[in-house]
Amino acid sequence: MNNRDILKNKLAEAKLGGGQKRIDAQHAKNKLTARERLDLLLDKNSFEEIGALVKHRSTDFGMDTLHYPGDGVVTGYGTIAGRLVYVFSQDFTVFGGSLSETHAEKICKIMEMAMKNGAPLIGLNDSGGARIQEGVVSLGGYADIFYRNTQASGVVPQLSAIMGPCAGGAVYSPAITDFILMVEDTSYMFVTGPNVVKTVTNEEVSSEDLGGASVHSEKSGVAHLTAANDLEAIEDIKKLLSYMPQNCEEQAPKVEYTLGDETREQLTDIVPDSANQPYDIRDVIDGVIDTDSFFEIHKNFAPNIVVGFARLAGRSIGVIANQPAYLAGVLDVASSQKGARFVRFCDCFNIPLLVLEDVPGFLPGTDQEWNAIITNGAKLLYAFSEATVPRITVITRKAYGGAYDVMNSKHIGADMNFAWPSAEIAVMGAKGAAEIIFRREIQAADDFQVALADKEAEYAAIFANPYRAAERGFVDEVILPEHTRTKLIKAFAMLENKVDTIPKKKHGNIPL
Repeated sequence: MNNRDILKNKLAEAKLGGGQKRIDAQHAKNKLTARERLDLLLDKNSFEEIGALVKHRSTDFGMDTLHYPGDGVVTGYGTIAGRLVYVFSQDFTVFGGSLSETHAEKICKIMEMAMKNGAPLIGLNDSGGARIQEGVVSLGGYADIFYRNTQASGVVPQLSAIMGPCAGGAVYSPAITDFILMVEDTSYMFVTGPNVVKTVTNEEVSSEDLGGASVHSEKSGVAHLTAANDLEAIEDIKKLLSYMPQNCEEQAPKVEYTLGDETREQLTDIVPDSANQPYDIRDVIDGVIDTDSFFEIHKNFAPNIVVGFARLAGRSIGVIANQPAYLAGVLDVASSQKGARFVRFCDCFNIPLLVLEDVPGFLPGTDQEWNAIITNGAKLLYAFSEATVPRITVITRKAYGGAYDVMNSKHIGADMNFAWPSAEIAVMGAKGAAEIIFRREIQAADDFQVALADKEAEYAAIFANPYRAAERGFVDEVILPEHTRTKLIKAFAMLENKVDTIPKKKHGNIPL
């Protein structure tokens, strides 16, 4: 056999992975193989593999007789919609996708190339964890990956798709990346598995209930997106990337758009006459952005705030909006964390921010105070305050108390602040304010309810409107709802070349 034939055989062996029987078993679970995932993710014929012939170096526990080329992970680069990306796809058919020293080295090499060449990094995770037969060497491999995740943070976008098990130390690499996608029913993430939980706490729980896609998308907020199967997850990755630049020094790609009549009459009566009546902020988002361009993130977690990517006249923007349809749109621990994380990502990668504000304040109660609403609310405040990308706020209705300050107010560096005529900018609602300010007059009145209503109306006439704030320059313009899209297109175009400087420092200390 000549050298050419030897190479062909080795490459064929590498592509076979851990054996056809294991691959067939994987298909039975509605999972794609590592290479099938890459074929679907990347442009046709664009994938170039790196390290296909790498094998592990372990000799203990009979490992010296078990060798598979590639060592459980397929690494390389290719293009998505013509744009360069670096990828790794763990192969569960080889030692359960477990991470060895060489497995880690392959991933680290790809990560370093992504940073040097300024292109996104995508990890398709499907691994049983550290390879036990290699002991501390495999643990060191995880640490090498974590370090590079941290170095790459804010330099290039990092996306993690959990397409199978991800347990123990393995979870911390995706956790450092920008977005985590999980596949329903076939993926799970946890630091300690069900068996350990039962041993330590005597609690019986399944892998799905402990760390499945629904748990992490609704309760913990670990997962930003979920998909019904591998194919949908891969399509979500492609869509997500379309809103992002290649790296921190570039702008997100624009979609061709021809300006026309940008008036949106559907926004005219979207806010109810009653200040206590809810409405869906997504209707406002849809009325402002380009048609069908909203890609919501963290949809099922902390639904009192809505975040996601959209396009405005073809430009990529990040949207952060209070949701009056859930908990009246109040800020709480979870929504503050969710909003802050999204704001910081957009600021890292030059994606302008649009804030739609209808917030009655922070959620009161012992649960919130004991779970550090002070610190967590400060995260959102800090994220907005440090952001240097173009920032525009539209106040649709309520903007009360400290929450008004936090939601990208003029006072913390917003570039443009608009308000609808329905906006109410005040320390608190008219009823609560009247009860405090006019307490003596109300108590002395013959009819308590009539006096309260009169004083409430008096306070509302003075403060529960956008005009006091506009007089002070805290609101740049009071606009009609139907003109919002037009105003935003012009304002973001005006801010396109914005340059902002921050004080010289190593880095800030966000209240984690």
